[in-house]
This record gives sequence, structure tokens and C-alpha cells, in this order.
Amino acid sequence: MAINSFISILEFHNSIPPNLELQRTRVSYASDAPMHTGNILYSGAYTEMGVDNSLCFDEFLKNFRVNVISLEEDEMEFDMIGIDASIANAFRRILIVELPTMVIEKVLIANNTSVVQDEVLSHRLGLFPFNVDPRLFEYMSKTDTPNEKNTIFFKLNAQCGRKGNCLTVKYNELKWLPNGSELEMGIELEAHAVKGLGKSHAKWSPVCTTWYRMPAEVMLLQEVKDEKAEELVKKFLVNVFDIEDIDKGRKREAVARLRLCTLCRECIRGDNKEKCVALRHVKDHFIFKIESARALPPEVLFTKVIKILEEKCERVITELT
Repeated sequence: MAINSFISILEFHNSIPPNLELQRTRVSYASDAPMHTGNILYSGAYTEMGVDNSLCFDEFLKNFRVNVISLEEDEMEFDMIGIDASIANAFRRILIVELPTMVIEKVLIANNTSVVQDEVLSHRLGLFPFNVDPRLFEYMSKTDTPNEKNTIFFKLNAQCGRKGNCLTVKYNELKWLPNGSELEMGIELEAHAVKGLGKSHAKWSPVCTTWYRMPAEVMLLQEVKDEKAEELVKKFLVNVFDIEDIDKGRKREAVARLRLCTLCRECIRGDNKEKCVALRHVKDHFIFKIESARALPPEVLFTKVIKILEEKCERVITELT
């Protein structure tokens, strides 16, 4: 009996108590504010319990995984599980500002008698996304001469004639929609698209937007039945909860569509709601979405992001050794 008790004490000593494990891995939500939002990174945080909290690469490889939820021509949504928020944010930042694209940088206007000023026209041309693989081109420095290796040349010559004959300049002519005028109007210009990074100017960003969020974890702490269940389901527009039929015509509430949860916290507001529902976030699980600006497919963009982050880590390791 004494030996069994001693073994039980050792097993408890080498594990984290459930309440601390919940704080370590989850962000809990009360009706007024979230709790335990930070990550515990100190390796000796649980030393007294016999638990090593240091980062183990083998453990990371075992737990980390990526699940692709949807993949379209310009959008990609996937789950990254088993990483810290800082790494997820590094992916997002690299996607926005450190992947090159081809964008118009110089506009040489020979003639512009339209109602659109030269600087406005140049700005609009600079924001036009081109479906061009930037890996086929070189960066152009200030001393380089534009050539086919570092520049894409465009020319636009649009004439709408005299008053009453308005012309719509479409995307295949460098998209622009002019207004009519009584004067004879026209545009003749040459545009140079060069390779650049989003950290120099937002127009070079390869994504329309990219974001991530932690998925919600909704736990029913007790059964909600009949009228109370129907009342709770009707409160939500995103249909996170659903109704299940149980015996003798009775009904109860069930969590049906977790990915739709927006953390509005309506399910834990009100009298005794927090006793029925626990609302949490998983700290190492991220729903990541990439919306490409069409220069490259989103899956290619994310592959390049991983390579850039790997190069950054290698540079840091080299400088420290």
C-alpha cells in the first residue's frame, strides 16, 4: 500500500495539475474579459513539479502539423497546430513585406490631356497587380539600366476623341475608368514594372491580406435541454450550437460548428451562463488564411515564407556561434 501511494505521488509530481495545464494551453473567457492570455516560456516554470518546460525539437516535430482546409486559385486556409503565436505572426509578417512581386515603379508620361492628373494616374498604375512570377526577374538597383531581366515594359495609348465620345480604359490597357469631358482627351505613356518588396512600399506586397486566429473551444459544462436549449441556439447568427433530439421528444443543446465561432461571448453572458458553457482558445492552434494578389498562388507564397524564415534562423545561429 505504501509503495503504491509513493508511486502515485511520483506520477503526480512529474505532471502538471489539470488547472495549471488548462492555463498553460488555453485562453479562457469570462463574460467581461479573457484570462491567461500569455504563454509560459520559462523552462523552469514547473521545476518543482518535476516537469521540464524547455523547448524540445523532437517533441515539436511530434506535435506540429498543418491541415489544409481550403485551397483556391487566390486563397488558402489552413490550420497550424503546435506552434507559438510568435511563429505564426512571423509567417504573417514575412508574407506581407518580404516576398517580392513585380509592380509598376516608373511611369513615363509623354502626353496626358485627360481629367486624371499625372500623379493620380501613376499612383493607380502602381497599385495594379500583375500575374507575373517575380522569380524570373532580378532586382534592379539605382545604378542598373532597365532591361528584360529586371523590368517589364508596358505602353498605354488611349484616345477618346472629342466631347461626347468617352472611352473606358480597361484592365488589359492598364485599368483605368476616366470621366467624360468636352475637351479632346488622351493618354500616352510608358510604364516600367520592377521587382520589389512590401517593406519598401505596400504596392509590392504579394497578398491582399493575410491573417490568423486561434480557433474557439466551446465546452458544455452541463446539459442544456428543451426550451433553454432552443433559446440559446436562437441567440446566435453563426449557428455554432445545434439541437439534438433525445428520448421521449425532449431536446438538448450540442456544439455543432466550432469553426464558425467568433468569440462574441453571448453564450456566457447572462445569469448562470458561465456555469453552463466554457469558452476557450487553444494557444498553439492557428487558423491561417492567405489571400494572394495573383502574382503567385497562395501555397507557393507560404512555401517561400518558410524558406525565408529558415534563412533568418540560420543567420541568427551563425552569428551566435
